[in-house]
Amino acid sequence: MQNQEEKFSLKDHLFNHVKIEKIAAEIKQVYTDFEKDKFTHTVTEKFPELELKERIYHITDCLKKHLPNEYQSAVEVLMKSLPAPCDPNLSDNDFGNFIYAPYNHFVAVYGCNKEYLTFSLNALEELTTRFSAENAIRYFINAFPEETMRKMNQWAKHPHYHVRRLASEGSRPKLPWCQKISIPVEEPLNILEQLYSDSTRYVTRSVANHLNDISKAQPDLVIKTLKKWTKEQKQKEMDFIIKHSLRTLIKNGDTAALELIGIKENPPIGISSLKISERVKMDTHLLFEFEIKAKEDTTLLIDYIIHFQNKKGEMNSRKVFKLKQVPLEKNETIKILKKHLMKQFMTTRTLYSGKHQLEIQVNGEVRIRTTFALLN
Repeated sequence: MQNQEEKFSLKDHLFNHVKIEKIAAEIKQVYTDFEKDKFTHTVTEKFPELELKERIYHITDCLKKHLPNEYQSAVEVLMKSLPAPCDPNLSDNDFGNFIYAPYNHFVAVYGCNKEYLTFSLNALEELTTRFSAENAIRYFINAFPEETMRKMNQWAKHPHYHVRRLASEGSRPKLPWCQKISIPVEEPLNILEQLYSDSTRYVTRSVANHLNDISKAQPDLVIKTLKKWTKEQKQKEMDFIIKHSLRTLIKNGDTAALELIGIKENPPIGISSLKISERVKMDTHLLFEFEIKAKEDTTLLIDYIIHFQNKKGEMNSRKVFKLKQVPLEKNETIKILKKHLMKQFMTTRTLYSGKHQLEIQVNGEVRIRTTFALLN
C-alpha cells in the first residue's frame, strides 16, 4: 500500500531540485556571474518547510540576491534566459511551466512603480507566454488601474492566446488564490467583449469564469451581456460560454439563468417519495433514490442539495451538486439512484456528526426534502 510519504505532492511536483537546476542553468547561460550552484542550494534547502506559494516567494527572494542589483538589469537577465514561448498554435490545456511563476512575482514585487511601469507591463506580456502572470498583473491593476487596464485592452488583441487570456483572467473579480482587485466588476467587460468569440477554449473558458465571478455580484448584468452576445454571434462556443458563465446562478435556481439555457420553471412532473439511508456513518456513502414522471414533454435540470451541520450543531452551510439534465416525453419516467460519499475531512470542508438535510431541486425549485443523521 502506498504510504504517506509516497503520495503525490503538488508543491514537490511543481518546485523541486531538478526544476531549480533547470532555471539556474538557463540563467547562467546568459549571466556568467550567476552562482548557479549556490542559488540552487539556497533555494532547495528550505523547500521541506515551505508550502507551494511560499516557495514562489522564497525563489523570488533568492533571485533578488543572485541577480544584478538594478531591477531592470535583473529582469532583462530573466527575459534572456527564458525558453521558447508556449506553442501559439495550441488552443487549450497548456498552462505553461509553473517554475517561471517566481519571475512574474519578481516583476510584481520589485517593478510595480511609476519608474518601471511600462517596462514591467511589457515584461509580464512576455513572461505570461511561459507561465500565466494572472496574479502579478493584479499588483499593477491596484496600483495603476488606468494604465494597466489600457494595456490589458491591447492584450485582448494580441496574437498569442496566452496574452489574450491574461487580459481576461488577470482582471477577474474573484480569481482563486490571488489578491483582490479594486476596480469595479463591470470595468473589464470591454475586454470580454473582444474575447468571447476567441478561437481558443483556453481564452473562452476564462471569459466564462470571469462572467461567473461577476454573476455573484451583478447577476442581471451577466444575463444581459450573454443575451447581447447571443444575438450578435450565434456560434457553437456560445453554448459553452453560457452554461459555464451561469453555473453558479443555475445551481442557485436563478429563473433568468435557467431560461437562458432553455430550462422552464414549474415543469409538469410528478415526483415519488424520496428513499434515503436515514443513518449514515462518516466516510461511507449516503444512498438515495426517487422517480420523476413527466406529465407533458419537458426538459429537466435535476440537482441535489445537502445542508451540512457545523461543529456547533447548526445547519448553516449548503452545497448544490449536479445530477443530470434530461429531456422527458409525456408519461416518461426516470429513476434516479445516487450515492454520495460523506468524507469527513476534505480540502474545502470538515464534516461533523448530527442532523443533515437533503433536498432534490428540479429546474431551480426544491421539490422534495428530508433529513438524515451522520454518525461517527
